[in-house]
Amino acid sequence: MAPEPMMPRLARVVRRRRELPGTVTLEIEDPEADGFAPGQFNMLYAFGVGEVPISFSGDPAAGACLHTLRNVGAVTGMLAGLEVGATLGVRGPFGAGWPMDEALGKDVVVIVGGLGLAPVRPVLYRLLAERERYGQVVLLYGTRSPEDILFGHEIEAWRRRLDIDILVTVDHATGNWHGHVGVVPALIPRADFDPLHAIAFVCGPEVMMRFSAAALLTAGLPDTAIYLSMERNMKCAIGQCGHCQFGTVLVCRDGPVFRYDRLRTMLATKEI
Repeated sequence: MAPEPMMPRLARVVRRRRELPGTVTLEIEDPEADGFAPGQFNMLYAFGVGEVPISFSGDPAAGACLHTLRNVGAVTGMLAGLEVGATLGVRGPFGAGWPMDEALGKDVVVIVGGLGLAPVRPVLYRLLAERERYGQVVLLYGTRSPEDILFGHEIEAWRRRLDIDILVTVDHATGNWHGHVGVVPALIPRADFDPLHAIAFVCGPEVMMRFSAAALLTAGLPDTAIYLSMERNMKCAIGQCGHCQFGTVLVCRDGPVFRYDRLRTMLATKEI
């Protein structure tokens, strides 16, 4: 029986992996969990501190409940510091995920910035596990520096498959970096996909998503084939507190994944 998503339940940390300074992935044992869709999120509760929405970052088919989070405040700091065996509260899953069924038979372009790779990692797992069901698969990933590349070893493993086109760019090259330097939308003209038979999933800071969507439109994708995750606006999970309001939508209730034509005007409005 699926758990009641509004009812908090106890979960336990069974594995903890440090990804980057201040960024960890927690694998949580949640006996009542009944799976999740790529793009959905849980509410994680640090006892005595508070609750935050964190997207799933694991493989939906594997059944493991993984959450990748960065220490940016009191709650995420407490959660990031949890060791194996620690207990936390969980509610969920919540949210509208990525339209995987709509992507069937199409070229799929995944465009991410920084920590945005975590909530789209379940998409990549699904695409690669069912590779024959999709056309070209492209991952365009941008981050601040080579040292900030998330899931670096996994990206290299995906490259070795030879059935996914991966382009990575950094804002500032350091050390022996010989890859692309610049913003991630600049990679779009270099990617191999058919804009007339493609779908794009975009996740990252709003400014990066806005420019990526504009570049995709220039490349020939219609705005109905572009999907954005507004997960950075999530708050209470059900849209009751109002903090997730973005123009006419409530991100927790209506998203976090939206088709671009629904957000296009609002993303271009400075006051929102």
